[in-house]
Amino acid sequence: MNSQAKVKQRKLTTEELNELIIESIQDIKGKQVVKLDLRRLEDAPTDFFIICEGDSTTQVKAISDNIQKRVKEEGRVLPSHVEGERNALWICLDFFTTAVHVFYRDTRSFYDLEQLWSDARFTEYESL
Repeated sequence: MNSQAKVKQRKLTTEELNELIIESIQDIKGKQVVKLDLRRLEDAPTDFFIICEGDSTTQVKAISDNIQKRVKEEGRVLPSHVEGERNALWICLDFFTTAVHVFYRDTRSFYDLEQLWSDARFTEYESL
C-alpha cells in the first residue's frame, strides 16, 4: 500500500465547504451571491443557505455542475440531494448543513428567499 493511500482525508468544516461552494459559483460568474446564516433561527431547515443567480438556464446548470464537481474533487463530499436540474430555473443542492440555491434571475425574484428568511445574518459576495 502506498503512502498516499494511508493518508486519511480530513472532513471539511461547514465554513470550508461554504467557501468552496462560493468559489465554485464565482468560477462560473454567478451573480448576487449571498450567504444566509440561519443557525440562530429556531425553525430553520439547515444552518446556511447560499443563494446566487445566473443569466440563463445554461449558466444556472453550469454553476450547479461546477459546485458538485469541485466539492466532490476537493472536499470529497457529495450533496445528499439535488433538485431542479432538468429545467434549471432553480437548482437546489443539499449538503445537509448548507443548502445551495442556484436561480435563474426571474425565478429568484419570484420566490424571494432572502425576504422569507430576512431574520438570518446576511453575507454578500462580489460578483466577479
